[in-house]
Amino acid sequence: MQQERPSGVDLAQLRQRMGRVGVWSSRLSQESASAAGALVSEIEDLGYGTVWVGETPASKEALVHAGLLLNATRDLMVATGIVNIWGRDATAASNGANALAEAYGGRFVLGLGVSHAPLVSSRGHDYRKPLSAMRDYLDAMDAVQYEGPLSAPAPRMLAALRQGMLELAAERTDGAHPYFVTPEHTAKARTILGPEPVLAPEQTVVLTTDPERARAVGRAFTTGYLAMPNYYQHMRALGWEERDLADGGSDALVDAIVAWGEPEQVAERIRAHHDAGADHVCVQPLAGNAADQLAQLRALAPLLNQG
Repeated sequence: MQQERPSGVDLAQLRQRMGRVGVWSSRLSQESASAAGALVSEIEDLGYGTVWVGETPASKEALVHAGLLLNATRDLMVATGIVNIWGRDATAASNGANALAEAYGGRFVLGLGVSHAPLVSSRGHDYRKPLSAMRDYLDAMDAVQYEGPLSAPAPRMLAALRQGMLELAAERTDGAHPYFVTPEHTAKARTILGPEPVLAPEQTVVLTTDPERARAVGRAFTTGYLAMPNYYQHMRALGWEERDLADGGSDALVDAIVAWGEPEQVAERIRAHHDAGADHVCVQPLAGNAADQLAQLRALAPLLNQG
């Protein structure tokens, strides 16, 4: 039986179209539109179902960026991981997402998030009560009357780590996109979400068998995120001690967040998320540029995209 949300989104169809494995990349924003288009075209040919792009104060605007990538591909889904709710009002987000859904045959997924206090305050906004802010934002989106010839609205998913935001994702959207997480978190998130909403965690990876190099690359990644209160408290809630979170993270924490090793070892971590209840896993190779990310995705594709 097909599962349909009050939004009108068919969840069974959404799962199928997104695929079991996708790609998360912040590096695509650093490329020219033509270069990024060529890269995502190959990602599509490799069998990945969805490309996720983020948004920072220095990156391409997320909805415009998604449109450029959609225009360069045939069937690939493009999702935002995430659109910052402080970066545009709810009307702009709703109409922009629906315009992309209309233009590209429902291939766009709107991932929404509250971002982080330092990034929000630098834009002149008050970050207090982010859960209430997200609830109010969704209320305002629901009130928008889109006048285009839309067959179905763009699916919405929330960047959600802890119980309150995960519950809101289950109640008001089509799913959750947890970032900087472990398979253990995925299992907890599935319990909170229930069986219906789409669960699409991100998994960071490094293809190297050298522990020293893997942890150096991984720790360069974890350091910035552990400096953000949201992620720090999230890891504490998962049971990590303060000593594990110091200095960019202990070896054990880095290994938990960043999957490294041979392609088969990395693929095993992706399968662990699926076994824990994920519908779709977004793979983020750590690399200095999008071309180097693509090289890792090529090596992983035969193990991850087997139908």
